[in-house]
Amino acid sequence: MADTKREIERKYESDDSGLPDLTGVAGVASVLDKGTTELDATYHDTSDLRLAAAGITLRRRKGGSDAGWHLKLPVAPGVRDEIHAPLADTVPDELAALARSRVREGQLVPVIRLRTTRDVRNLVDARGRLLAEVSVDRVRAERLFGGEGTAQWTEIEVELADGGDPAFLDKVEKRLGKAGVRPSDSPSKLARALAETKGGKPHPAPAPGKPATAGDHVLAYVRAQRDAIVALDPAVRLDTEEGVHDMRVATRRLRSTFRSFGKVLDRKITDPVAAELKWLAGELGLGRDLEVLAERLTGSLADVPPALVSGPVHDRLQAWADAGERGSRHRLLGVLNSRRYLDLLDTLDALIADPPLLKAAAKNPEKVLTKAVRKDFGKVTDLIEAAMAEPPGHDRDLGLHETRKKAKRTRYAAEAARPALGKPAKTMTKFMKSLQSMLGDHQDSVMARETLRELSAVAHAAGESAFTYGLLYGREERRAAAVEAETPHAWKSITAKAPV
Repeated sequence: MADTKREIERKYESDDSGLPDLTGVAGVASVLDKGTTELDATYHDTSDLRLAAAGITLRRRKGGSDAGWHLKLPVAPGVRDEIHAPLADTVPDELAALARSRVREGQLVPVIRLRTTRDVRNLVDARGRLLAEVSVDRVRAERLFGGEGTAQWTEIEVELADGGDPAFLDKVEKRLGKAGVRPSDSPSKLARALAETKGGKPHPAPAPGKPATAGDHVLAYVRAQRDAIVALDPAVRLDTEEGVHDMRVATRRLRSTFRSFGKVLDRKITDPVAAELKWLAGELGLGRDLEVLAERLTGSLADVPPALVSGPVHDRLQAWADAGERGSRHRLLGVLNSRRYLDLLDTLDALIADPPLLKAAAKNPEKVLTKAVRKDFGKVTDLIEAAMAEPPGHDRDLGLHETRKKAKRTRYAAEAARPALGKPAKTMTKFMKSLQSMLGDHQDSVMARETLRELSAVAHAAGESAFTYGLLYGREERRAAAVEAETPHAWKSITAKAPV
């Protein structure tokens, strides 16, 4: 079973003089000598170094207190999530899965071997609590694949203790700087080993130039969403907070971009891709929608006075949520391991590498993008007027739901256009996000009422009171009615100020 921890560290160049005196660092009461350890790590990657290009490392390490397999995923400069699995001869399945969005059908092979003599010091405070671990690492690197040769260097590594304040690393760095120690130019030992052995380092995709045409701006947005999907894959597999939501949003942004900018990218090519993105968004949404609905219902129940809670309502709600979560989680992992999902990632790569640009793609971005955003905004106007013309009930609910989806599409179109259009696009994004949020609460109420009807029927069949379900249903009706009453006023305000 893999374990995850947040690793916050900094690396510095070093020479044979070893570690400077750190007793003067503010907050450090003692520097404890923890001895020397011999580490032997073999780093694995694809033949074209896809993991290294993304700042990801996968290694099998012997020696030290955490021998085993480690996968490190970048979070921010100097911050990585490290997933640890027990020592084994081959890459553990759980780590291979976390790298799959990068590796896909490629093979993982040993590329670098690092043998390190690590001299460790612990920085502790007056109460003996660990503040950081500081080590002087004497590294010997050997290229195993894609080149040849060896390299040697010495570096200082400072790793913050679990739960520590990152500002403490600034204090250590200031002390090291006074001693003439400078930060390392390499983000990791692997990056340095690849750079200093024959065969060279990975070559990430070249950064695109400054957007000049409408096509440049649209492709930049498409590329950002593709990158988000690939980068969020491990977070979804690990079930981290907001991972599923963020990947789902990226798929929606892509689909909206293809539709909004159909004059820029040929929809005969993008429509089939959009259909696959809709499939993926749907699979991602099964568990996420259930989670949001469960939180809404349990929160509403918590506000009900105990005297008005009749029967095992909380237990039934929890059992319903747990059953749905278990099923959706298992299904989602199957989707991420499927050939269909990997084919979608390959298709997005191919579309970006050879985009189906139309004539408008070469035109002035301000004119083309403004026209697309204005068109989407006009559709929101038509939908909201049609929805509010319906009497309260199913047709109005459906109309407001369609309005919300169109507002979301307009928001994403404005986001894509913002680098070209500036403040007007930013303002439109803000307005559409506000409308989307308001109508989202209405749709959540619709879904909550449907679920409460179902749970009420089950409770009644089991001989339980359905009173509390009816009470919650009534509250949801009032919440929806309040949104419906506010919608015309909110829309009038938006249309009066919208920069279209």
